[in-house]
Amino acid sequence: MPIESLAPGPVLQALNLFGIAVFAATGALAAAQRGQTLVTAAFFALITGVGGGTVRDLLIGASVFWIRDAQTAALCLGAALVIWVTPERWWTHRAFEWFDAVGLSIYAVYGAAKALSFGVPPTPAAVMGVVTACAGGILRDMLVGEPSILMRPELYVTAAALAGGLYVLLIALGLPTYVAAPCAASAGFLLRGAAIRWKLALPAYRGRR
Repeated sequence: MPIESLAPGPVLQALNLFGIAVFAATGALAAAQRGQTLVTAAFFALITGVGGGTVRDLLIGASVFWIRDAQTAALCLGAALVIWVTPERWWTHRAFEWFDAVGLSIYAVYGAAKALSFGVPPTPAAVMGVVTACAGGILRDMLVGEPSILMRPELYVTAAALAGGLYVLLIALGLPTYVAAPCAASAGFLLRGAAIRWKLALPAYRGRR
């Protein structure tokens, strides 16, 4: 399939903007729940919203997406402002988890799609989906001094891998982006949602017996 045909289309671009806004909101929430200022909340929102995509673009040799696009930074700052002016009772820890689940699944798909459009082979492209989905959250958790999302017991990275990997597979099977993207993102979200709801987790290493 020609690389040009793998470029993210309007549906995926719209999903990407939504994912950025949701991830930015989780960053702002992390700051607001710790009594930080609006400036700090905006900084957290920006780092969380663009962090994963920045790492991805540097790895695949692309121009860092948000540097030349004022819309992205404005979206992150707008998400921070919405969090800041709304009542704290609206944003529980459970809301934080579900927002993060939405951003995770969408960003994983977009990351894989952009990697494919730059000629990255399928398996590394799926990995780029995971990097895109997880790096921003890792940076957010480092800033607030929380254990990394990678250390959460329930499925997290696995959900990102499912979304990114399924997108790559569906594209390889010949499905158009506007079909493959929502299907893959939904699968990742459902797995992450099930993990949140029922505390699903992979077996942990138990050492020598």
